[in-house]
Amino acid sequence: MTNEIRIYVADLAAYNNGKLHGCWIDATQDTDDIWEQVKLMLKNSPEPDAEEWAIHDYEGFEGAYISEYAGFESVHERALFIEEHGRLAGELLNHFGDSLDDAIKAIEESYNGCYKSLADYAEELTEQTGDIPEHLAFYIDYERMGRDMELSGDVYTIELVFDEIHIFWSH
Repeated sequence: MTNEIRIYVADLAAYNNGKLHGCWIDATQDTDDIWEQVKLMLKNSPEPDAEEWAIHDYEGFEGAYISEYAGFESVHERALFIEEHGRLAGELLNHFGDSLDDAIKAIEESYNGCYKSLADYAEELTEQTGDIPEHLAFYIDYERMGRDMELSGDVYTIELVFDEIHIFWSH
């Protein structure tokens, strides 16, 4: 198992003739370098005049889907986003149906942080926005507030592991 963010690009001429020929490529490198590796792989094909390729596998994309015929620019941009933000980036890509623009916008404009629970976030938000009289503090149900914030669509959450909830404002 590797932590690299990479794709396996297969030679389709070889594949269609029952031969496995391809190469693993670091998806975080420049797209020109990715293309050079693909060209070299096709040049060394066991089939003459090989020119078609497809992405047959990928690793390190933290659960985000990579299409067999995704463009290298798109793959590269997703790889860089995941390299910067880790598993949260992969989950955001899934949340937004693979829209990189929406995932980036969420991280840059809507991210409220990581909390143990949605109730902890509701409590912090409430305490930051006003003074709560001491005699009323025990009556506030932060669990219910957090749940209502999520159910009403004000926020959405991404839970990566137990007690690690990332909270985003919905726009």
